[in-house]
Amino acid sequence: MFGTVVVGVGIAGLARIRDLMNPMPSSPSEHLKLTGFVSRRSFGNINEAKQISLEDALKNKDIHAAFISTENKSHEETIRMFLEAGKHVLVEYPMALSAKAAHELWEMAEQKGKVLHVEHIELLTEEYKQLKKEVVGKDLVKGTLHFTGSVLDENKSGFPAFSGIARLTWLIDLFGDLTVTSATREKQKDKNYSRMTVHFQTANKKPLTWIEERGPGMRREKKINFCFTSGCLENFPEAPRSSVGLFMQDQNLFAKKLLGQVSKEELAAEKWRILRCLDLAELTCLPTAACPAPGSLHPLNGFSFCPVNLPRYRGCLYMGATGCLVPNVCIV
Repeated sequence: MFGTVVVGVGIAGLARIRDLMNPMPSSPSEHLKLTGFVSRRSFGNINEAKQISLEDALKNKDIHAAFISTENKSHEETIRMFLEAGKHVLVEYPMALSAKAAHELWEMAEQKGKVLHVEHIELLTEEYKQLKKEVVGKDLVKGTLHFTGSVLDENKSGFPAFSGIARLTWLIDLFGDLTVTSATREKQKDKNYSRMTVHFQTANKKPLTWIEERGPGMRREKKINFCFTSGCLENFPEAPRSSVGLFMQDQNLFAKKLLGQVSKEELAAEKWRILRCLDLAELTCLPTAACPAPGSLHPLNGFSFCPVNLPRYRGCLYMGATGCLVPNVCIV
């Protein structure tokens, strides 16, 4: 039995408490036991769940895992604290607001022999499962994924590429590795409006566009336009209603990892997808810069070199932990 604590009591945190207290019969979640929850606000108890301090959660030897459901900006610090305390971690996406931090946290978890599980329930929806069935095996010509939603506080949620990483996860999962070719952002502060547009290229050199648009009163909605050699897909296929909630599905997956029931190949593929998406998300918020003197370090990252002293050049825009993430890009 794995003792667990829920950190953060917002919508996701309350769902976590509910599912931990009511696990699916005969599921891996029956091996999880809720010990308590942590919150900055004073609740006392929620149903039969007891509120405890963060210090107690970190020190309690009967707590083996933490479910982190705080605001995005605090994910990194909270993950780090619980890993250092020798706990397994489940965290809502995004796991961090920088790719570097994400790579460091994953390395820390591996060094300590702990499970670091990042929730991506967008891959568990019936809507997405049906979409993937429609896409698999088809040859992409071009595509667009356009999301709209209400305004977020970027000081808490992060840059749109991080707060909206669920959409990027869809694209990576559907079409494989991507390369950023360009990214723009329109922001109208007086109207509290924001629109981010990112252009990608698949391994087969096919264009994909991701649009993340937010403003007051905007309906939460996703629109697709994926064109294949066999025709275009402009509407989501009909999907049945799942009998198991998304957070419960995710909780079962986390419990399976704790029990050693997920293969090394599956774990490696998931790790690559999560970290690759964060690498790409970071690229969209990098400023452009003029090329410095030949042979000098590029100011964006300190890794890639300018081949020639020109105001425009082609080279490595961003060097990540796994190598050059955006090669052969013209920087102005």
